[in-house]
Amino acid sequence: MVKLIFFGTPTFAVPSLLKLLGSPHEVIAVVTQPDRPRGRGHRVSESPVKQMASRHSVQVLQPQKMKDPLFLETLKGLKPDLGVVAAYGKILPEHVLALPSRGMINVHASLLPRYRGAAPIQRAVMAGETTTGITIIRLVMEMDAGPILRKASHPILPNDTSATLMRTLSELGATTLMETIEDLDRDLDSAESQDENLVTFAPRLSKDEGLIDWSRQALFIHNQVRGLQPWPHAFTYLQGVRYVIHRTTVADLTASPAGRDTRKAGEILEASAKQLTVAAGSDTAVRILEIQPEGKRPLPARAFLAGHSIDVGSIFSGPS
Repeated sequence: MVKLIFFGTPTFAVPSLLKLLGSPHEVIAVVTQPDRPRGRGHRVSESPVKQMASRHSVQVLQPQKMKDPLFLETLKGLKPDLGVVAAYGKILPEHVLALPSRGMINVHASLLPRYRGAAPIQRAVMAGETTTGITIIRLVMEMDAGPILRKASHPILPNDTSATLMRTLSELGATTLMETIEDLDRDLDSAESQDENLVTFAPRLSKDEGLIDWSRQALFIHNQVRGLQPWPHAFTYLQGVRYVIHRTTVADLTASPAGRDTRKAGEILEASAKQLTVAAGSDTAVRILEIQPEGKRPLPARAFLAGHSIDVGSIFSGPS
């Protein structure tokens, strides 16, 4: 049996915590981010990990800073064998990494050394990758740079979104974590250093990355729409109104109505009862399958077109 401390915050980390709680190992404490405003109403709420830990009567620690003397004293007093990190949300300093006698391991949602950073799933989808996965590493001071203990790969299908992959990878991460802990000594002994020549990064997303540039090729835009779910979503503007684009596909222009010889980026080529098709770069086009007018609920394109008058030839663009 391993005595461990679990560091995690969002929904992605919950399956890993549940697997540990249902195992012979002892979760002696959970460390999670402080309660913060969340959701559309910005109400102060507990993290998903805290909620799950509380249901299982596990001690919860929520330090504002990793240097908090009371927090550090509490950790030392617990005398953990192992620390497990799954999307905690902060880089852990050396004095925390050194506390567990057998070190700390991390559940990371990419096939390292590719996509180190805060948004590995989203960046992989946006880049059009066809494979992703889980890597369990031993934590070191440099972000996501520790030796690899175990990997598990998973395909990215053409219409997968970051939201759907996050759910799948959270479960795969939990399973791979348990396999690692069950064979911890062997995995620690056989850990492989990451190849620094293959490193890529996955920086945190920003809201402005959601603005669609219709001069990009249709596949790039489709991947942007898939990748920016569940936040910040891809969006565009028409006549000053902001629209969130939830689902798309790459359109076959040969099946679309004959258009002008020169199509403008963002030009609406088709706005029939069934299809909403928009011109993109390099003579490609995007078919919008689900769209959300600002302040309204998301609608399938057919329902949206039934209630909104959209003129062929109008231009989706940036904010005016």
